[in-house]
Amino acid sequence: MSGRTSTDLREQVRSRYAAAARTVLEPRPGVTAQSVELSGTGSCCGGSAADSCCGAGTAEAVGGFSEDLYREGETDGLPEEAVLASLGCGNPIAVADLHEGERVLDLGSGGGIDVLLSARRVGPTGFAYGVDMTDDMLTLARANAAKAGADNVEFLKGEIEAVPLPDAAVDVVISNCVINLSTDKPAVLAEMFRVLVPGGRIGITDVVAEDHMSAADRTAAGSYVGCIAGALSRTEYTEGLTAAGFTDALVTFTNEAAPGMHSAIIRAVKPASS
Repeated sequence: MSGRTSTDLREQVRSRYAAAARTVLEPRPGVTAQSVELSGTGSCCGGSAADSCCGAGTAEAVGGFSEDLYREGETDGLPEEAVLASLGCGNPIAVADLHEGERVLDLGSGGGIDVLLSARRVGPTGFAYGVDMTDDMLTLARANAAKAGADNVEFLKGEIEAVPLPDAAVDVVISNCVINLSTDKPAVLAEMFRVLVPGGRIGITDVVAEDHMSAADRTAAGSYVGCIAGALSRTEYTEGLTAAGFTDALVTFTNEAAPGMHSAIIRAVKPASS
């Protein structure tokens, strides 16, 4: 961690994502949707390839935040601010295979795009929660929910290492390029397990290292707040999920974010007998 404490890193992450939210909340003359997408401010999808969990930092390579990550038409009807604030590395909605009536939790929900998409998918009999530690992102997410007319959502302030929900509160946990930013990943995995009902599942996207990449290699490949240095390896991820109690843990690489580092889909199930 280059001499930085966990608290230092957490505050650096908080500050960077607060800046990203303010860019959308407080638009300035000359700052367009495209320039927000390409600025890299607070984004795992901006900046140089070494600091990006989406690969190369050009419009041609990344294709904008939502264009490559979400299916055509999937974000239609959402507030523009929700789409602009999408800073992830994948589409957990597609990964999680959500169904009508399910309760969903998004860890590190940011501007709310994945919560709003989840709320659509689970319908009026379902519910979607978002947890985020950044006040500016929560302000943005709640405004986006109001604009979208989504009344089956709730955004909670909290840290993903200590989720402000009771045990067995949700059927599905999703997350989009956030767990790599945590400084206590075992706590995050344990919290996912705790809040899931028996038989519940996770469907998340994250940055994951190839097994040969040492901690030093990951630090050399990119920054912590750029979603690279703090990434788990594939084996660390699957072993961590198993240690937390999950079964059927599977990590599937999707595209290369930096040499030896990949955007990935992570799935696992909480045993029905838990």
